[in-house]
Amino acid sequence: MIDLEKKININKKYASLAASDARYFIVTGGRGSGKSFSINLLLVLFTYEAGHTILFTRYTLASAYVSIIPEFIEKLELLDIFNDFYITKDEIRNKLSGSKIIFKGIKTSSGDQTANLKSLQGVTTFVLDEAEELTSEDTFDKIDLSVRQLNQQNRVILILNPVTKDNWIYNRFFQDKGIQEGSNTTQDNVTYIHTTYLDNIENLSESYLTQIENIKLRRPEKYKHQMLGGWLDKAEGVIFDNWKIGEFKKVGVSVFGQDYGFAADSSTLIETNIDTTNKIIYLKECFYLKGLTTSQIAELNLKHAKTNLIIGDSAEPRLIFEIKAKGCNLKKAIKGQGSITYGISLLQDYDLVIDPSSINLIKELNNYSWLEKKSKTPQDKWNHAIDAIRYAVSYQLQNPNRGKYYIS
Repeated sequence: MIDLEKKININKKYASLAASDARYFIVTGGRGSGKSFSINLLLVLFTYEAGHTILFTRYTLASAYVSIIPEFIEKLELLDIFNDFYITKDEIRNKLSGSKIIFKGIKTSSGDQTANLKSLQGVTTFVLDEAEELTSEDTFDKIDLSVRQLNQQNRVILILNPVTKDNWIYNRFFQDKGIQEGSNTTQDNVTYIHTTYLDNIENLSESYLTQIENIKLRRPEKYKHQMLGGWLDKAEGVIFDNWKIGEFKKVGVSVFGQDYGFAADSSTLIETNIDTTNKIIYLKECFYLKGLTTSQIAELNLKHAKTNLIIGDSAEPRLIFEIKAKGCNLKKAIKGQGSITYGISLLQDYDLVIDPSSINLIKELNNYSWLEKKSKTPQDKWNHAIDAIRYAVSYQLQNPNRGKYYIS
């Protein structure tokens, strides 16, 4: 094994990743902390030992060769060890030891890959990067239980930026174990590693540090969360606090909402099912993707909504016409003055239950906040899924006398 720490400075807090004999490693930190850089270097170090198969995952991973492998190639070149490795579109293999890093997504365009991942043979280390995006603890458990190689240390590494405290990772590894956030310790077969930009300050520019100081002075809550990696009770100024993650139930016929993003933003399709008796709206993200063509949107609509009604954004009437022409049961939501705040008020009047697979919707709910709370003006971001929901729910619950939404 080569000693990478002699070639490049790795924060000493990460030494426990190699030194600890724990099974679980919870790696948290704020922006600029260097956690991804350090962990990836150590994963390369592990491949110099024979017998390792490292499964590196993210919840959504369209192409490792485009998104992740270039980051590893950069590190191999930095350390002048590039020639020690074979590299393919989804694998990095050490020529000297035969150990390898395999890159797979849990959710791909082909659907959920949990069954395929847990059937992979010989996995000694399971890495879940951006772990806060995985909302299903059951999915984690299924892959976790497949890491069981004899005569090797088995590691399960979760790398994440802390989000809100209703996340299963916080409940399972911090709250239930009595571990204080920001700890660097080992307890009950779990090693905790936490770093901030202060641990990586020698690698950060003066302008970046100045920006951090400005955030610290003007937005102390944002500084605590984003820069120090603190867990949130909820995002600052969020609009919706009336939601939870739970089972999607069909009380009646579902109506779908759709927003269009084209190249820069995401196009979305959200299934809604309203229990008016118990004042519950069940929500499920069907897709949330950038760069879709009209034909691809129509194909995905037919796959998920089938013949059910879809209420789509009316900003592009020609697009609505073209999608309808391809067989989708689609109507447009015509938005009047005050339609956004009206739709928000309808949603706030119900309990929202979010299917665990709805990763992007959950992100939006954690971040969609008021730009000006007094004037009830929401920010125009973190709203692609939420806008789609407004269209569908307002269509179903509209009061004709309010005149906010009409369907043509």
